Amino acid sequence: MASFMCLTNLVSIVKRSSVIASILLLAGCAGRGQEFVPPKPDDEAYAPPELNYEVERVSKGSLYAGNASMTLFQDRRAYRVGDILTVVLDEKTESDKSATTKYGKSSGASLNVPTVGGRTYDRFSASIDGNRDFNGSAASKQGNSLSGSITVTVYQVLPNGVLRVRGEKWLKLNQGDEFIRLSGNVRASDIGSGNTLSSQRIADARITYSGRGTFADTNTAGWLTQFFNSPWVPF
Repeated sequence: MASFMCLTNLVSIVKRSSVIASILLLAGCAGRGQEFVPPKPDDEAYAPPELNYEVERVSKGSLYAGNASMTLFQDRRAYRVGDILTVVLDEKTESDKSATTKYGKSSGASLNVPTVGGRTYDRFSASIDGNRDFNGSAASKQGNSLSGSITVTVYQVLPNGVLRVRGEKWLKLNQGDEFIRLSGNVRASDIGSGNTLSSQRIADARITYSGRGTFADTNTAGWLTQFFNSPWVPF
């Protein structure tokens, strides 16, 4: 009989442990969030535009070609679909935020010693005091910096002359790949004489700097660590 009871208790403990482990596993999967998918080269969203490179036939007796013409005083800045320009990455952001909250409240009530027939009753006296205090503070500081250069391609010219550019750069390293991707809108007048442009002059800029491989995997926390850092953990 005792052996049967011990076996029953053991089975009950195993069932409870299995339920708890299943809950933790499901919560860990739910708390991981969106899975990071390593990017691949030659993404169509950053690929150069496909152009018709057929040479336009020039009229008989003429040397003028409209699609490849330049004025005598015109420089070689990008202004057409398919032209390239170099973007100098000069990004630096800093944010600093702090907050402090403090408040307190106190209250009290007392009951005097009653007197009946000239006689006092001390046991009926009472007093109530209450104090509540709250102190809270928070601070956040973050900084980011990115420098370098990337050459991009004009893939669309808007009616107002704004150039839409995009491009990517991949670096093959010993332990993985590093890449930079950029897209945005460029005003032709902001392009310098050397056909260069600061990244701070790009509107609606989308700049991505990341990597894949051993180094990138090392900087990624495991699923169990992500679970304990997720909102599912109540402590």
